[in-house]
Amino acid sequence: MQKIKVLVVEDSAVFREMLVKGLQEDPGIEVVAEAENPFEARDAIEQHLPDVITLDIEMPKMSGIDFLKRLMPQYPLPVIMLSGLNGKVFEAMAAGAMDFVHKPVNLSPTNVKEFIRQELIVKIKIAASVNVEKLVRREPVHPFREVKLTPNNCVIAIGASTGGPEAIREVLSGFGRDIPGVVVVQHMPAGFTRTYAERLDRLCEVEVKEAEDGDAVRQGRVLLAPGGHQMRVVKKEAGYFVSVKEEPKVSGHCPSVDVLFESVAKTAGAESIGVILTGMGGDGSKGMKEMKNRGAVTIGQDEDTCVVYGMPKVAYDIGAVTYQMPLGDIADKVYKILG
Repeated sequence: MQKIKVLVVEDSAVFREMLVKGLQEDPGIEVVAEAENPFEARDAIEQHLPDVITLDIEMPKMSGIDFLKRLMPQYPLPVIMLSGLNGKVFEAMAAGAMDFVHKPVNLSPTNVKEFIRQELIVKIKIAASVNVEKLVRREPVHPFREVKLTPNNCVIAIGASTGGPEAIREVLSGFGRDIPGVVVVQHMPAGFTRTYAERLDRLCEVEVKEAEDGDAVRQGRVLLAPGGHQMRVVKKEAGYFVSVKEEPKVSGHCPSVDVLFESVAKTAGAESIGVILTGMGGDGSKGMKEMKNRGAVTIGQDEDTCVVYGMPKVAYDIGAVTYQMPLGDIADKVYKILG
């Protein structure tokens, strides 16, 4: 098999050397060039035509985000951002980055090697198969619907992974404050989900917050599962609430879409709508099947608009999806289902 050609863009010479060495140890990857800043990166792209770029956010002369905005129109390539714990990574994803990894705080050789092997290489291999045109940001065109809903009569559950941050933004941008309570799992490391929720809250009509244990699932509100925690929906006399606990991974993830969907199936049943969006793997498919079996209406993003047609495909293949459709049609479909 042909090796994946990678360009490493990182301003720290020490960390860059560690990245290059670690990536080269994988037999399926070839680091064709390395760059200290965006200007060197531009020349390396023209010379080596890499398949994937790893890009630092904070760099001298030009930030990684500004470089990305100039890069994508001319060289639409899959880009993995290397980020510290800050919200700039979501600006990068809005500009066309495919995904991001959290830079290790401890740069010991052992820690960096584990980070490269368990996180960076995995995302590089996913990125190499992505159609980058699907990463271009689309402005939402959904009109808000005026529908009469009671706060507690429905739960909308959404799950996503690779490519999900912008896909979720597009769906939520089509919701008004009349929408029933929404619960969301996006595969994302601990520490990033709060910043992501705050960004969505600024961009969307609905209220969006990182979920806390005991939060009410209510009309016009979106609760995002925090990284490193499993989130479930529970029902009480006063309505639906979330349980948020530190627990082991399920289906390889924490938070897990399966955990959320299975809880919605048990507590809300036919009073729920499930939505599964772009992502690698099969997390969420079993939970969505359980939702459908209990009377919920389920929606899967179609292949043409997915960054990675993995999670929706598995759900569709096992018969868990009631409707499969383009990303841009999902918000309107939810309103039509609600009547």
